[in-house]
Amino acid sequence: MYRASLKERLHDKDRQKFFVAHLAGKMIGLAVAFYAIITVGPWLVGTVAHAASLPKADEMQDQLTDTVNGLNTAWTLIAAFLVFFMQAGFMMLEAGFARTREVVNILQECIVDTCLCALLFWAFGFAFMFGNGNKWIGHEFFFLNGAPNAYGSTGVAFMAFFLFQFAFADTCSTITSGAMVGRTGFKGDLLYSLGVSGFIYPILGHWVWGPGGFLNTINGGTTIFRDFAGSTVVHTMGGMVALAGAIVLGPRLGRKFKRDGGGLPPGHDLTVAAIGGVILWFGWYGFNPGSTLSAMDATGIGRVATNTTLAAAAGGLIAMAIVYPRVKKWDMGITINGFLGGLVAITAPCYWVNATGAIIIGLIGGIVVVYGIDLIEHLRIDDPIGAVAVHGFCGIWGTWSIGLFATGQWNDVKGLFWGGGVKQLWIQVWGNLLVGGVAFGVGLALMYAVKATGTLRVSEEGELEGIDIHEHGSPAYHPEAAYMGKGF
Repeated sequence: MYRASLKERLHDKDRQKFFVAHLAGKMIGLAVAFYAIITVGPWLVGTVAHAASLPKADEMQDQLTDTVNGLNTAWTLIAAFLVFFMQAGFMMLEAGFARTREVVNILQECIVDTCLCALLFWAFGFAFMFGNGNKWIGHEFFFLNGAPNAYGSTGVAFMAFFLFQFAFADTCSTITSGAMVGRTGFKGDLLYSLGVSGFIYPILGHWVWGPGGFLNTINGGTTIFRDFAGSTVVHTMGGMVALAGAIVLGPRLGRKFKRDGGGLPPGHDLTVAAIGGVILWFGWYGFNPGSTLSAMDATGIGRVATNTTLAAAAGGLIAMAIVYPRVKKWDMGITINGFLGGLVAITAPCYWVNATGAIIIGLIGGIVVVYGIDLIEHLRIDDPIGAVAVHGFCGIWGTWSIGLFATGQWNDVKGLFWGGGVKQLWIQVWGNLLVGGVAFGVGLALMYAVKATGTLRVSEEGELEGIDIHEHGSPAYHPEAAYMGKGF
């Protein structure tokens, strides 16, 4: 009996048609099955698993609030990892904008601040911020004791929620260090970081995000202060403490400001700074979309991620365009800070605005960065990284923008331009000014207290020698390349 060879069977038209049809059917079947699994599966599994454990109506709420949703937890952990990776971005951004003689100091500060923040947030920071208490401070979950399976009604495993919020706390402390580069003693850095990560950030953060927080319960909880992902809680607060630190420290030795015929010294490595800035942009996809705390909110995650992208793009382009006529150059540094300003600005309103609103918010954020840096320079405040303008000023603008551009399409948050009147705008303005003002005032007190210990600023000899050598014993680069007698 004749059997066709493999080659003949492969070239047989009928067999080819049968194979294509058979494969297409299999693929369609797999697609349908996969769709059923991801849409019906979680509901079916949850229904079967919990049906027997909910026999009484009066036990329903307690069991629901203690139930861990695996998808929400996984999504929150992924977002936490992205936000944590922003530390690499901050390290590279600050190091690239700084001078070679202070790079090791920046890297060491960021690493040790992260270690310190983790332990402080575990011991009492998380309790102050997210524990049940009163309107001003929480007093539950010290050392994470008494933690339930899930945090509140989020469905997110408690420890995953803790990790996500720790990454936010760490970001606030890192923002503060950006304005204090090049002249802060390492002991002083440890002391003020203890105050920021352990007390200022979690206590003021409780007002906005904590259960029963002051700004979270005003007007009976109807029209309340809104900050989706932290333009106020993280960025305004960090920027204002950074401003306090820069004022108390004073400028670096030899720093000559623009009004005195000088200007901001250029960064030593814009390649590193640019990569660091883009890493921060990437990490923001954990910062903003991750704040949904729900993998089920697919439309919300997509909207937030898109708004984040558009605002950053608009901020970077407008900042570059504004500066070009001044120097007739396409400036890299201001472009980086411009898109970071757009990211900071969109952080608070990202869930409640549409794409057009996000672009406008980002554009204005980029403008705020340029003129904010000009203002800080005019006031003779030495901010080597631009932290005050990017985080502080754009954080203020982003928080206020909710009261202007929130559309009311996704909940009851509606801004002035969408027929909501000035009520939400007014709450956004005074709530943000309250948190920012208290952060600045307490930050000043903290910095002066650290200064009184004699540890806030490195000695004049140490600064001239180079803080890397003086404080850490080694330069970031080969000595012959790093120190050429030019002050870099």
